[in-house]
Amino acid sequence: MLNKELEIKLKVLPDGPGVYQYFDKNGEILYVGKAKNLKKRVSSYFHKQHDDGKTRILVRKIRDIQYIVVDTELDALLLENNLIKKYRPKYNIQLKDDKSYPWICIKNEPFPRVFSTRRMVKDGSLYYGPYTSVRVMNTLLELFRDLYALRTCNLDLSAEKIEKKNYKVCLEYHIGKCKGPCIGEQKEEEYMAYVEEIKHILKGNVRSLVRRLSARMKELSEELAFEEAQQLKEKIDALERFQSKSTVVSPTVGEVDVITMVDDDKNAFVNYMVVKDGAIIQGMTTEIRKRLNESREQLISFSLLEFRERYFSKSKEVLVEKEMETAFPGVQFHVPQRGDKKQLLDLSKRNAVYYRLEKYKNEKIKNPQAHSERILKQIQTDLRMAELPVHIECFDNSNMQGTNAVAACVVFKNAKPAKSDYRHFNIKTVEGPNDFASMEEVVYRRYKRLLDEEKGLPQLIVIDGGKGQLSSALLALEKLDLRGKVAIIGIAKRLEEIFFPGDSVPIYLDKRSESLKVIQHLRNEAHRFGITHHRSKRSKNSFKSELVSIPGIGPKLYEKLMKHFKTVRNIRSAGIEDLSQVVGMSKAKTIQEYFEKQDRKQG
Repeated sequence: MLNKELEIKLKVLPDGPGVYQYFDKNGEILYVGKAKNLKKRVSSYFHKQHDDGKTRILVRKIRDIQYIVVDTELDALLLENNLIKKYRPKYNIQLKDDKSYPWICIKNEPFPRVFSTRRMVKDGSLYYGPYTSVRVMNTLLELFRDLYALRTCNLDLSAEKIEKKNYKVCLEYHIGKCKGPCIGEQKEEEYMAYVEEIKHILKGNVRSLVRRLSARMKELSEELAFEEAQQLKEKIDALERFQSKSTVVSPTVGEVDVITMVDDDKNAFVNYMVVKDGAIIQGMTTEIRKRLNESREQLISFSLLEFRERYFSKSKEVLVEKEMETAFPGVQFHVPQRGDKKQLLDLSKRNAVYYRLEKYKNEKIKNPQAHSERILKQIQTDLRMAELPVHIECFDNSNMQGTNAVAACVVFKNAKPAKSDYRHFNIKTVEGPNDFASMEEVVYRRYKRLLDEEKGLPQLIVIDGGKGQLSSALLALEKLDLRGKVAIIGIAKRLEEIFFPGDSVPIYLDKRSESLKVIQHLRNEAHRFGITHHRSKRSKNSFKSELVSIPGIGPKLYEKLMKHFKTVRNIRSAGIEDLSQVVGMSKAKTIQEYFEKQDRKQG
């Protein structure tokens, strides 16, 4: 129930765009959100039924609402982003902290130093990054050292200190790596020209810098300043070598940003890339932990704003996978369907997928229990189950032209095969090739026995087959009064369709989802296990039929011979005396004559 103060605030909320803040009984901020229409958005929290448990808990905790009206939706997004970073509310999404990633700093000081750092100081210095690859960052720093004679000391090179001649040159000066600004041998104008070129490179404007240097080199050549022209030529060559090592997409792409995302029930993994002059100059994948079942658009908008701010991006075009409703003034969203831009989008998506895969592999090694729980919760969500499917069983039938019909039941516990619990079934009550009746028999026998022995039932049953096999399994569960008490699905092989009881329309899980992979693993294990048993039984029956076809040899003598000789091959190669000791001389002669006749036919 809403208290009177909240009811009044909901009634007087404005209809325009803005940002709202929720507070608990202690005045602590719970959540910050943006809205095109404050009244509609905030009211929806209190007047709608929420499927997500976290949202229901949030709403119960709200004791106060504050809001800020803005002019546009983008203003709301910017303000929301700033407030989230400032207050870090419990129920808001947060980008994974990037404090461990290094930056390239251009220090705010006379004759600025250029160096790497993991700590940002708000002193007017410029920071470029963060660099997820230290190798890429070090390559840039090495390029700067090769191209420009930059100082590495931390001396105070103010004009007053240089004039007092307090400093002496160091080894860097003697080996030609520094031009001695500390003793006044290098003018600040020349040094700052180097710094400006470095800024161009860090922003990805390598091609425009090369064009500018090439024009200057031509001017120097015409002025017969060949030594200076040669120095510029060497610098241009170094820049072109560096650019050739960058991930080149296409010179026709120009300047674009790219953002893609893969997600699961709890987390999203966002990849962002900055492309300039046809080359990827920055790229990063990060993780977002979902809080209130945020939409894809919310996650992408939040991430894009943060990334563009971090990387100082001014690109007017952003490549995305789906159309965006959120408007960014001066930015055009584009969903490429083919060509270089589509390849670039695919590359970004692969990076997001690989990042998620790497995270899950590390999780599996470091914390296998948490890994299993995450997969089980994903299956529970995808299949709309009431319970966590810790124990899953899968059934498969196997027969060859209606003969030697068998079935297999495989068991997974905590999303992993429990092979000691696998079971084979020989079909007893069904004659001929009837998969539906066979499925009903084995499902009934399996769970009748578990009930009789008072053993635990699975939370999920998977039937290898479509609607027909699923209906047969349901008949068995009805006989045992288990229908509705145990979740059951069917999976059809051709299109990987998932069927639910009583629903003729299947669902299709994402081909990359871990839920589908576990179900496919179950189905494949059941098929493999059933086929192995079927082949074994068929082989034994073929040997048995060969012996039983001998006149005078019935099932009892067959069992007697197999018990003594173990295999049909041993019986075939046994001498008359050995055979007579088991079945008598008369039967021994009959058996030997039969195999001799078979050998003559084959010869």
